[in-house]
Amino acid sequence: MCGIVGAVSTRNIVPILVQGLQRLEYRGYDSCGVAVHAAGTDAAHPGGLQRARSTARVAELMAQVQADRLEGATGIAHTRWATHGAPAVHNAHPHFSHGTGAEAASRAGRIALVHNGIIENHDQLRAALQAKGYVFASQTDTEVIAHLVDSLYDGDLFSAVQAAVAQLHGAYALAVICKDEPHRVVGARAGSPLILGVGQEGGENFLASDAMALAGVTDQIVYLEEGDLVDVQLGRHWVVDASGRPVTRPVKTVLAHSGAAELGPYRHYMQKEIFEQPRAIADTLEGVEGIVPELFGDGAYRVFQEIDQVLILACGTSYYSGCTAKYWLEGIARIPTQVEVASEYRYRQSVPNPRTLVVTISQSGETADTLAALRHAQGLGMTQTLTICNVATSAMVRECKLAYITRAGVEIGVASTKAFTTQLAGLFLLTLALAQAKGHLSEADEAQHLKAMRHLPAALQAVLALEPQIISWAEDFTKMENALFLGRGLHYPIALEGALKLKEISYIHAEAYPAGELKHGPLALVTSAMPVVTVAPNDALLEKLKSNLQEVRARSGVLYVLADADTHIENGEGIHVIRMPEHYGALSPLLHVVPLQLLAYHTACARGTDVDKPRNLAKSVTVE
Repeated sequence: MCGIVGAVSTRNIVPILVQGLQRLEYRGYDSCGVAVHAAGTDAAHPGGLQRARSTARVAELMAQVQADRLEGATGIAHTRWATHGAPAVHNAHPHFSHGTGAEAASRAGRIALVHNGIIENHDQLRAALQAKGYVFASQTDTEVIAHLVDSLYDGDLFSAVQAAVAQLHGAYALAVICKDEPHRVVGARAGSPLILGVGQEGGENFLASDAMALAGVTDQIVYLEEGDLVDVQLGRHWVVDASGRPVTRPVKTVLAHSGAAELGPYRHYMQKEIFEQPRAIADTLEGVEGIVPELFGDGAYRVFQEIDQVLILACGTSYYSGCTAKYWLEGIARIPTQVEVASEYRYRQSVPNPRTLVVTISQSGETADTLAALRHAQGLGMTQTLTICNVATSAMVRECKLAYITRAGVEIGVASTKAFTTQLAGLFLLTLALAQAKGHLSEADEAQHLKAMRHLPAALQAVLALEPQIISWAEDFTKMENALFLGRGLHYPIALEGALKLKEISYIHAEAYPAGELKHGPLALVTSAMPVVTVAPNDALLEKLKSNLQEVRARSGVLYVLADADTHIENGEGIHVIRMPEHYGALSPLLHVVPLQLLAYHTACARGTDVDKPRNLAKSVTVE
C-alpha cells in the first residue's frame, strides 16, 4: 500500500524514481506521481519544483514524464492508495505548498511532499492553516503536511519537518524536498516503514518505503526506527531519533532482487505464485533436518519452556493461517491457543498472561494493525514474542525476540497464495517445536511428521495437476453472485480462506461456515442458485460432514466437493466431486487450499476482473 522513492544525486534521477515505483506496483495503488528539483534549461523549461501525476499505471506516468522532459537530480515519487479523497489527479502525490496570499504566486511550489499513512488530526490542522491563508487543492490529509511544513519553514528544511511532525497525530512516512534547497531530501517515519539507501556512486543517496524499490541501485540499506528523522544530502546523511538526539543506524547489505517479480510465461502473477508453491514450501523447509527450538532463534528453548499458552495476532489471510495453527497447537502441542484479529485485539480489554508466547503472522512484516497489536501485547507485559514472516528485514522481525522466516519469495498478487501455504509450513514447525519442548513429541511422531513435510512439494504438484477440473467448476461459478464454503475442524479455516479468495478477485459474494452450523442459519440461503463448496478430507468428521451435504441436496443446493479418494462421495445429480490425490493427515490444509486458490483465479479470469490488482485492495496494508 503506497510506495515512496526519493533520491539526491548529480545525475537525472527521474528514471530511477519511476523504476522504483514500478517495483512497488505490487503493493497496490490507484494514482502515482513524481516531483523533481529541476535545474531549468530555457524559458519553456524553468527551474524549481516540477511534477507529473497520473491516475493511470506507472508506465503511463513515465510516458508523461518523457513528453514533458521532466528532469532533475533531486526528487521524490509516490504510488497512492486512496484513503482521504477519491483517486484523482488533484489528490495524487506529490503535493505542493505554494504559500499564502500574495506570496503564493512567487513561490511556485516551495515545498513538495509524499506521504504514506494517515494523519488523524488533519481536520484541526487544516482549519488552522486555512486561517493563515493556505488554500487547499485536494481532499487529502497529506496536503495538510505540505502546508504545515511550508508554514514552519525558515531557511532549514530539516528543522521545518522536525517541527511539523511534532504536531502530527497518526501514522506517516514522509519524503520532503524544498525549492530553496537543492540536493536535499528530508524523511521521517512513525508507524509506516521508511528506509535510507546509501548510494554506490557520486555521493547519491536514496529514501524508499521498501528495499525492493532500490534493487539494482544500491544494496546498502539503513532501516529507520520509529520516530526517526533523516537528512539526505549528496555524500552524507544523518539521523535523529524521536527525542531529537543524533543516532547512528547500522548499514545492512540487502539483496532485493527485482528479477523475482518477473511474470515469465504466466498470465498473471497470482497464477505464477500458485504454481510456485511447491518450490516455496521446499525453500521454506530447506535445512530442517530435525525439530529443534533453535529453528526459531537463539534462546527459543528457554522461551518455549517458560510459556504456557499462545496468542496469535494477524490480519486477513494470515489470520486464517493462525486459525489453522490453533488446531495443531492444541491438538499436537497441547498448548491453549487464542487467535485474534489484530485490529480488534488492540482496542479491547483483555486479560494478559506474562507466560504467553505472542505469535504474529505477516507476509510483509509491516502490517500496521499487526505491528500495533504486537506493541500493545508487549505493553501489557507479554514480552515473549515470535513472528512468522516472509521478510527478514521487516519491522515485525526486528521487534520480535524470535522469528521463522518463510521463503515464499516476492508475492506480487494482492490475493495471497504462496505466502499463506509457507506460513502454514512455518506454523506447523512451530507446533512440533513446542510439542517437543513440552514433552509431547515422540521420536516416532517427529520422524513421521518430518517425512510428511518433505513430501509436501511433490504432493502439491499432484494437486496442481487438478487444474483442468477446477477450470470446469469455474465456468459454473462465472454466472454466480453468491457462494457458500463449508469445512469442519481443521479445514474450517481453509473454507474461510477459499471464500476470501473468491470475493477478493472475482467480486462474488462468498461466505464460509463450519458445516455443522448450516442448520443454525445459513441453510436458509441454499437454493439451486447458491453453489456450496465443501472441503471433505477423510478425517474423523467425515461422516458428520456427509450429513451436512445431504442437508444441502435436500434444499436443491448444488455441491462442489473436494474429497479425498477414499471418502466414497460420488459425482451425481447436483454434486460435483474432485478427488484429491492423497489424504495428508494434519498437513491436509496445505493441499486442500490450492484448488480453492485455482477456483478463485479461474473464476476471476472468466469474469474479466483485474486479478492481480483487485479493486479497492492493496498488497501491503501499512495504514490502520
